[in-house]
Amino acid sequence: MSYNLFLLAFVLGIGGGFQYGLQVSIINSPAEYIKTFIRETWLKRYGSSPSEEMVTLTWSFVVSIYSIGGLLGSLSAGYLSVRFGRKKAMLLSNIPALLSATLMGFSRLCGSFEMIIAGRLVSGASGGLALNIHLMYAGECAPRKLRGLIPMTASTAVAVGKFAGFALGLREVLGADVLWPILMATHAVPALVQLLTLPFFPDSPRYLLIDKKDKEACIKAVKELWGDGDHMAEIDDMMAEQEAIHGEKAKSVCDLFCDKAVRWQLITLFLVASCMQLIGINVVYFYAYNVFIKAGIPPAQTQYVSLGVGITEILTTVLCGFLIERTGRKTLLWKTYTVMAVALGLLTVTLSLQDSFSWIPYCSVVLIFIFIMSFGIGPAGVLCSLPTEIFIQSYRPAAYVFNGASNWVQLFILGLLFPFLVEGLGSFCFIIFLTYCLSVAIFAFLVMPETKGKTMLQVMEEFNHLNYRGKKRQTDLQESNFSVTTVTRL
Repeated sequence: MSYNLFLLAFVLGIGGGFQYGLQVSIINSPAEYIKTFIRETWLKRYGSSPSEEMVTLTWSFVVSIYSIGGLLGSLSAGYLSVRFGRKKAMLLSNIPALLSATLMGFSRLCGSFEMIIAGRLVSGASGGLALNIHLMYAGECAPRKLRGLIPMTASTAVAVGKFAGFALGLREVLGADVLWPILMATHAVPALVQLLTLPFFPDSPRYLLIDKKDKEACIKAVKELWGDGDHMAEIDDMMAEQEAIHGEKAKSVCDLFCDKAVRWQLITLFLVASCMQLIGINVVYFYAYNVFIKAGIPPAQTQYVSLGVGITEILTTVLCGFLIERTGRKTLLWKTYTVMAVALGLLTVTLSLQDSFSWIPYCSVVLIFIFIMSFGIGPAGVLCSLPTEIFIQSYRPAAYVFNGASNWVQLFILGLLFPFLVEGLGSFCFIIFLTYCLSVAIFAFLVMPETKGKTMLQVMEEFNHLNYRGKKRQTDLQESNFSVTTVTRL
């Protein structure tokens, strides 16, 4: 196997998952400095200090508008990936990244906190587009035996991006008052790196063959990414998929909802992948700081504990890469979701008894790390490849649009409701996320087909048993006289 495929995964990660993870974590460190900047700017403009409510509202807008931008970027991913191809769409995502870095980097010099808001909106659009294209591009470039591992590198890239954001935000690095504009503009670096390196790699072989109908370019891309060898079986699989969709153009999100042929694929995508915010990972992170302080860690040192949490997430996503092609997606998902549900249940108990016994906070710390490790080994890595594996080419862009948009909408809504959930339910808010994790574990165990080592047409047949259960059906596969195991060779 050529190293070019892994180099491509690395380059995609720099401008895709890494960029997203960096933006999510980097906003925490300069919070107080940006609030002070808002107060100073308001005083210079209007001659009076703003109310604390206005400062809080403006800061909330700075944080939450990133999700609005992410939603807009996700919605555009389907059109751009079909119109320009995966490679060009990925390159285009770096342009708003550079624009947002410029806006936020010069905001203090220009005396405009509105530039931070605009920069966050544009960086969200870049992140939403780049993350979707990253997953699609990586998944379509991977051969069957690496179809779980290569897309999973996106999860590692996100984890590394979060860690980099925490590390850059340390007071000893860029987390000082005079340096926060530079901190907010650091995502220009990965954008420039990807702009300079990605042009040397080919576009997705599946896109070239199935969408562009360019067989020679597809074979060239396969050899460049996978190295010399016999890859005819993989190319035959792509040709069979091309014949099965009868040259249909890319479907819309409306088609995704209306077409019975992908009903259970959509249900699986929604329950298993599109509700990532309902896993409870953000809530666990929120409670982690309080738990660590209760366990005796000084408040000033909690940011260094965040680095430890970030390293844990990186290591577990790497471990997922070793397990995903051995264990299979289905087994890895239902087992890790079950462990996460148990951890959330026990965490609810220990947080309720936090002040009762001196050793309880240490139990909470252990449970938090168990939860984060289970998240990294299971959902964080496995779900990266799911839309690529369960949807054929014509539906894949729409599936990524739906998946990305669902996640961004949930992130925005949960960000608004979370303070009220915590205030009203306290640690019992974990029951909501526990219920979701347990439900998905049951669904993955009883319903979800295994995709490991199967061709796209074999996966399609697995879902057809669910989509047309008990009914006589005539699939595109049968109409075109293709079988799952016998296909036309080049």
